[in-house]
Amino acid sequence: MINLKNHHVVLASKSPRRNELLKGLGIDFTVRTKDTDESFPSEMNPFEVAGFLSKKKADAFLEEIEANEILITADTVVIVNNQILGKPIDKNDAFEMINSLSDGVHEVVTGITLTSKTKQVTLQDTVSVSFKKLDKEEIEFYIETFKPFDKAGAYGIQEWIGYIAVDRIEGSFYTVMGLPVHLVYDQLRNWERSQV
Repeated sequence: MINLKNHHVVLASKSPRRNELLKGLGIDFTVRTKDTDESFPSEMNPFEVAGFLSKKKADAFLEEIEANEILITADTVVIVNNQILGKPIDKNDAFEMINSLSDGVHEVVTGITLTSKTKQVTLQDTVSVSFKKLDKEEIEFYIETFKPFDKAGAYGIQEWIGYIAVDRIEGSFYTVMGLPVHLVYDQLRNWERSQV
């Protein structure tokens, strides 16, 4: 159980999936968002980008965090062949992304940053996801029906494509959805006793 007597949690994300997952932990929180620059150094290791961006999002709120608040920010990246797949810009882009995932294994990395007035922690979780071979009609149906333009790698594992395409996953399903709730839980559960 999480018992935050002296803190209030703020989720800085527009993602309905992250909102749903944080609710599942049984804690009260509010949502506060702002648009932030999601660029990162081109030479950065792809597996470090999610944590870098979650911290960057958190740092945009540093002047606004109240003394009793814990801000949670997150970022998810999909990596295939050491390349990051961002959010698709159109249907063609989405098709190319999903097609590149078809019949192969890719990694999903979600970074989280928890920030208060006196402390900041950034963590990452990496999951390996295997897709079966998808045909053109399946990919086009998914894009047309679910319009995954707000999702890294152009797919949501909790949607139809996750039902039919994912044949193996090594790691947390929720990390692929966008929030490693097991890591969030561990941090919040011990937050007050580990204040620095």
